[in-house]
Amino acid sequence: MDWALIESWKEMGVPLHVALRGIERAFDSYESKPRRRSVKSLLYCQEEVEAQFAEWQEAQVGAAEQKNGERILQEQSDDSHLPFSRAAILEHMERARVALLQICEERKKRRKDDLCDALSRAVSRLEELEKDFKRAARPDAEKLEDALTSLEEILDEALLKSLSSRELKAARAEAEEQLQPYQSRMERTVFEQTLENLVLKRLRDTHGLPRLSLFYL
Repeated sequence: MDWALIESWKEMGVPLHVALRGIERAFDSYESKPRRRSVKSLLYCQEEVEAQFAEWQEAQVGAAEQKNGERILQEQSDDSHLPFSRAAILEHMERARVALLQICEERKKRRKDDLCDALSRAVSRLEELEKDFKRAARPDAEKLEDALTSLEEILDEALLKSLSSRELKAARAEAEEQLQPYQSRMERTVFEQTLENLVLKRLRDTHGLPRLSLFYL
């Protein structure tokens, strides 16, 4: 269920660097106290990630008050603030762009619809984002993540509109069956959101749509 937890962090607005810091600290704590059982899920890190997020939110408020009216000078050509190396992020975007382009070209051979248009626009936008990120003196990973998430939402919407009601019902039925053992332990709203996320995941996988968010790098 790690994917569902990642989705929930994204929906909460947890910045990528905060999630990574929480995961790192959770594992540091685990390694400092050897146990017989190994960690097999990100659920082990959930409490620490959410605690780090709460601290980050408080720090943001304090920083905003302190920096009121001040101009912040940032070092040029500094990638140390990035959650992953610039090369890894660029490779991730290129890989996603190539995959989307291939899906687009294959689909155009059979039909040309709104999903084709969305795929084509996403490929063009990804190419722009790659160029901007590559030449930026101090690239902004959070801004990039927002752009990638917006692209994913556009693709998800176009994908759903392109499918028949029969395919949607089948995907939902399979997702409900998979989640059924967990339903009694989840709040209704959480269950419904997790179900929708799982349906989308199944449909993306079926149609080969790659994840764009840096959370999946």
